[in-house]
Amino acid sequence: MAGLPICPGTAKAAFRPKEPSPRRRSTFVSCWINRAGCRLAPPFSEHSTVAPTAISSRPLKAIYDVPAPAKLNLFLHITGRRPDGYHLLQSVFMLIDWCDTLHFELRTDGHISRADLGDPDHPVHSGKGAPDALPADDLTVRAAKALQAACGTSLGVHIGLEKRIPSQAGMGGGSSDAASCLLALQRLWGVSLPPEDLRAVALSLGADVPFFLSGGHAWVEGIGEKITPLTLPPARFVVVKPAAGLSTQGIFSAPGLKRDTETATIQGFAASANGPVFEFGHNDLQPVAQTMCPQIGQSLDWLSAQHLQGRMTGSGSAVFAQLLHDVDLPKLSEAPDDWKIRKCSNLDAHPLAGW
Repeated sequence: MAGLPICPGTAKAAFRPKEPSPRRRSTFVSCWINRAGCRLAPPFSEHSTVAPTAISSRPLKAIYDVPAPAKLNLFLHITGRRPDGYHLLQSVFMLIDWCDTLHFELRTDGHISRADLGDPDHPVHSGKGAPDALPADDLTVRAAKALQAACGTSLGVHIGLEKRIPSQAGMGGGSSDAASCLLALQRLWGVSLPPEDLRAVALSLGADVPFFLSGGHAWVEGIGEKITPLTLPPARFVVVKPAAGLSTQGIFSAPGLKRDTETATIQGFAASANGPVFEFGHNDLQPVAQTMCPQIGQSLDWLSAQHLQGRMTGSGSAVFAQLLHDVDLPKLSEAPDDWKIRKCSNLDAHPLAGW
């Protein structure tokens, strides 16, 4: 469970529907997560010759094994609601080493297509089940179309997505995929939007997407667009995703949702940063989510039985607890088979920071 690779080198050969490109991997450079943090090497195949801090004006043929990390919300307060219905929030977003992987191949016909490569670690490979299919117009496709329109490029792309981050978990998997897609496609297509324009494209895709462009952990306010970088100490967590998921829209539209939490300050959070993460704040979405999804309460009870203090991330249904010591989980065998449980570490920075 410990120390998950974010570029595990499991890209599927020839994921393009027709005329597949050769996938020569002999000089491939991977990036990996170790327990001390993030060690980054450019996730480029030998088709790519551009340093990750520069964008060439010439299109690339392909970019493989681009990571998209998940996030945990250390707390999430709803402080109000705008006249247009958007909720105002305060939260600390923390990147962790549970990641999706994306692959990009240039199309010169302008079309945008996507292959669902599933989860290489899913039991489907042993005949025990099948991963959930991704929607045809998921956030990666929408991100590619939005960037294509914003840049006015005639180029297209075929995207391969290895989905490991659970959906409807509150872990930002779709938003992270979209952000990594925006960053990678600028290099694939040889285009470059001004940072403020790229952030505007990101915000149009979803409130969490700009965070994943910011390069690291952050204090987030407004509807998700006000981002202040944070440095957080190394930490270990156990993350539990029960089988049931939750709709973000359903949670935020619930009549019982508390929307008037007192405004907090970064200074107040920083004062608690030397102790366990749960010494600050709470998740305003959790009471409503537990009512709508009883499995959240069951997951928290499972953590509590192991003397771990759990909290929901985002709009759920995933919950997590900080591991103050690298302990075993003795009751792991008692958890339902359809729960996803992993030990994770936070990252020093986003693997694509500087892109």
